[in-house]
Amino acid sequence: MDITSKEYWQKQYKDGNTGWNIGHVSFPIKEYFEQVSNKDIHILIPGAGNAYEAEYLYECGFKNVYVLDIASEPLQNFSNRYPDFPKDHLIEADFFIHQGKYDLILEQTFFSALPISMRAKYVQQMHSLLKDNGKMVGLLFDFDFGNTFPPFGGNKEVYTQLFSNLFILKTMEKAHNSIKPRKNNELFIIFEKK
Repeated sequence: MDITSKEYWQKQYKDGNTGWNIGHVSFPIKEYFEQVSNKDIHILIPGAGNAYEAEYLYECGFKNVYVLDIASEPLQNFSNRYPDFPKDHLIEADFFIHQGKYDLILEQTFFSALPISMRAKYVQQMHSLLKDNGKMVGLLFDFDFGNTFPPFGGNKEVYTQLFSNLFILKTMEKAHNSIKPRKNNELFIIFEKK
């Protein structure tokens, strides 16, 4: 089955194969947003899965948060869990054909779910969805899983080559507050659109 297809991801959720799901907002992302004072910014969370980040942000007063996933199952799970979240901010769509403009796009395990052959396309789409001086913020794995299926890892050198033509790599450092299973295997990133 094509690992980029809606059917593949629907099956992962239906079968409970969601090892990436930590059940809460990740600590590095939470810490970052504790320092963001402008609650009016437009935020996209692509490949959001169960979207604990969206729930956290909305509770903190960020009302322009949009959750995108190719699969309906996690969006429905999120809607059931958090019925106050605006339904029109839940987008069931392919990230690569999504259109819009955002101040900030949150990266949390979506990149690692995509085949390595799609990474350049991902970078281009991130760039096109961001407003001028928009930022991509979040976490990338600093570890090579050696897999032929998700998750796919990487390292600082790989990410520098991928992103540096279209982004200013403002921050790319070991996350100091990852959850225990990911300790020393995540990079916290802030990439600004050139």
